[in-house]
Amino acid sequence: MSKVIITAALTGAIHTPSMSEYLPFKIEDLIEEAVRSDNAGAAVVHVHARNPEDGSPSSSGEVFRAILSGIKARSNVVVTPTTGGSYTMTPRERLAVVSALEPEMATFNAGSLNFALYPVLEKYKDFKYDWEKSYLQGTESFIFSNHFESLHIYSQTMSETNTRPEIEIYDVGQVNNVAQLVSEGYLKKPVYLQYVMGILGGIPATTDNLLYLIRESKRLLGDDFKWSVCAAGRFQFAMGVVNVLEGGFWRVGLEDNLYLEKGVLAKSSAEQVEKAIRIIRELGYEPATPDEARAILGLKGLDKVNY
Repeated sequence: MSKVIITAALTGAIHTPSMSEYLPFKIEDLIEEAVRSDNAGAAVVHVHARNPEDGSPSSSGEVFRAILSGIKARSNVVVTPTTGGSYTMTPRERLAVVSALEPEMATFNAGSLNFALYPVLEKYKDFKYDWEKSYLQGTESFIFSNHFESLHIYSQTMSETNTRPEIEIYDVGQVNNVAQLVSEGYLKKPVYLQYVMGILGGIPATTDNLLYLIRESKRLLGDDFKWSVCAAGRFQFAMGVVNVLEGGFWRVGLEDNLYLEKGVLAKSSAEQVEKAIRIIRELGYEPATPDEARAILGLKGLDKVNY
């Protein structure tokens, strides 16, 4: 496939404001980041909500609606809100954005894992906001829970709202979870997978591991799936290049990596989108437009969302 879907993950719930002055968390800044990323060539933007006052992760329906409707007013880009949220949120809080806003696509986390951020405390000592240090410390005892009962509920809710699951795969065993959900009828082929690599507690970001994930997905799911990759930190660009060459898509953005290159902070996710597109064009590929991405992934269209 010569068209590559580039996703920009705008803010996430991993990095905190003290790590980069460019990390967006106010509603208007997230809207602006989405528009910049769209203009740079991204077909999809992935959105987390944050408290506009201090940047702490938020599940506020009001904030999500303001962000998504603000993006829709200015851009045709596909918007994929998170259902991962943060480790302080309940499953019901995490899923509320889908029930209320019925987006075209939303994340679907395919299994439980340790999700640890606490080692970054060795690098960052001074914090702008009181919540940041304790938030990062708290991940030492955090298990990111996505058991089968919750996966069934997530599947049913997304089916009812005609929201496409973007299935997040943090380790190879979670591909088997997807195959089980398909066999039970909770997920329908073709599925859309996103390999999330380099998170402490998940699969390391190596070429061998990425190729293994693709191979296991083909073994368990056949050829009836499409896939993207996102990788933490300095692995973002290397894993993306390998994945595109293997026939997959690519996620960049400040959620996954605060840097444009070694020692240089990215001022916007759009800068990373531009870099990714320069690379794929050198390799003979072109970025998909939002409407091309909708056709490739079978999305319902922006006119059928509830925001």
